[in-house]
Amino acid sequence: MTLIHRLLSFFYLLTLSTSLLAQEKKLVYQFNIKEEIAEPIWRKTKMALEAADTLNADIIFINMNTYGGAVDAADSIRTAILNCPIPVYILIENNAASAGALISLACDSIFMQPGSTIGAATVVNQSGEQVPDKYQSYMRKKMRATAEENGRNPDIAEAMVDPDKEVEGISEKGKVVTLTVNEAIEYGICDAEFATMREALAYSGVQDYEIVVQQLTWIDRIIGWLVSPAISGVLILVIFGGIYFELQSPGLGFPIIAALIAAALFFAPLYLEGMAENWEILLFAVGIILIAVEVFVIPGFGIAGISGIALALTGLTLSMIQNVGFNFAPVNISDALQAVLISVFGATLSIVGSIILAARLFESNVFSRLVLQAEERKEEGYVGTSTEQFSLIGKTGEAYTNLRPSGKVEIDGELYDATAESGFVDQGSKIKVVSYSAAQIKVRTID
Repeated sequence: MTLIHRLLSFFYLLTLSTSLLAQEKKLVYQFNIKEEIAEPIWRKTKMALEAADTLNADIIFINMNTYGGAVDAADSIRTAILNCPIPVYILIENNAASAGALISLACDSIFMQPGSTIGAATVVNQSGEQVPDKYQSYMRKKMRATAEENGRNPDIAEAMVDPDKEVEGISEKGKVVTLTVNEAIEYGICDAEFATMREALAYSGVQDYEIVVQQLTWIDRIIGWLVSPAISGVLILVIFGGIYFELQSPGLGFPIIAALIAAALFFAPLYLEGMAENWEILLFAVGIILIAVEVFVIPGFGIAGISGIALALTGLTLSMIQNVGFNFAPVNISDALQAVLISVFGATLSIVGSIILAARLFESNVFSRLVLQAEERKEEGYVGTSTEQFSLIGKTGEAYTNLRPSGKVEIDGELYDATAESGFVDQGSKIKVVSYSAAQIKVRTID
């Protein structure tokens, strides 16, 4: 074969391979953000990005229609999209408001359906009222930084949050920016207007492709539901409420079973998500054990009880944030604050509510039947206890068992139930009966 033939063969093979590569199908991974932005959507997005990376997808495509939601969840999604090595496109189907606008600005390409809007990202509370300026400042800078990262107008992005931000020809003072499709295209926020994902892909030069749509199992949906802050708060209510009612009537009953189930539902999804670590769950368990020891073993309520409450709340709080071991650098301050508020507020509300409920429960017509209503009156001949024990006052004897603080004592060859007047009494110690009240002998040690 001559040199010319070899060169012709080489160029033919090169042309053929280039043609085959050009015809290779692109893989597009598609998922939806069409609910309130919260922890379940953050989990859903994280799963989608991981799945797209595992499948070596060429493009990630989001179909969005949301009025916004939690800033912390939106910030987590925004950061994950900015750090994603795969190009992320988004098609806004009607609304990308508030937290939705922040997520949209993080995407490489923004497309909007006819009649859609983007903006109005002022941070508000659950009543729809604007929160203090420190929260607005945080959102303003997040919007600005995100727009800058993807080459979009940062002033417009900031004006979507700040009503005092003026952008010449676009916004007036006192009004936050919300853009229509045409306005978003004119000001460089949106790339183009399309009705479908396929039109947007064609515009981007993606002709031959395969679409893989995110499929969530029922387990994924349940986990996503359980990790939401609202459900976590309810589970904490049940945990502490169950423990409180169980301590009022010791023994394995419904309250402690409810508390154990709630604890399992609280920790299990967080553990599967890699948020709750073994040592954090152990902190919670040790805290509950210390509370039980304080109630059943040690009289009064002191160091053990306080330590138990602190450890239990710490375990619950740490399980809800993204720390890695004792490294808290990855933790978002707003996530940490939310976790603390959920734990403390949930536990406090649970205990206070349980006390009120316990007081009123047995006053109701239904549950009052569970309480003994009959009275044994003295004038009717009822005697609460034998008067024999009064004669023991002043007598001496010996501790038959350890009194911590209750136990048995031996006096004149007879055994009696007794309680130490203060502290503990060791077995074999000499004792003296100092009083008798509430059907209980009280003793103290003597030399």
